Amino acid sequence: METMSGLQGALGGILIGLAATLLMGSLGRIAGISGILSGLLFERGGNRPWRLAFVLGIVSGPGLLILTGLDWGNVSGDSGAVVGLPESGLAMMLVAGLLVGLGTGLGSGCTSGHGVCGVARLSPRSMAATLVFVLVAMLTVYLSRHMLGGSA
Repeated sequence: METMSGLQGALGGILIGLAATLLMGSLGRIAGISGILSGLLFERGGNRPWRLAFVLGIVSGPGLLILTGLDWGNVSGDSGAVVGLPESGLAMMLVAGLLVGLGTGLGSGCTSGHGVCGVARLSPRSMAATLVFVLVAMLTVYLSRHMLGGSA
């Protein structure tokens, strides 16, 4: 791993932790992205403004990098590309996104809510959910690369 890549990862982790801490400290809310987005889209009431601000903050980061011309976090391998196309194609990416959404519904949360906030609070339920997330992710990578003939 490159030094710059490690520094970017550490900075990203610090910012995620800071955002989760600020949200918990200021509003008493867990920074679970799937719950925040779901509440923004499907709930009515006073929680919508902070949910909208949170989601806009998440999606504006890459836009700011593009506008400033910084090449931080470009995973495409081509400095001229923004992110790069998924190796398995757009249709597979959409199916994967739907499956992740289904999983967050079944697991009553996502990796940000359980893995970042819940584990930090030493929640046994969140620790179990995070363990399941990681094991299923490992199984998925193994199956897609070794059983289904995906890229290595």
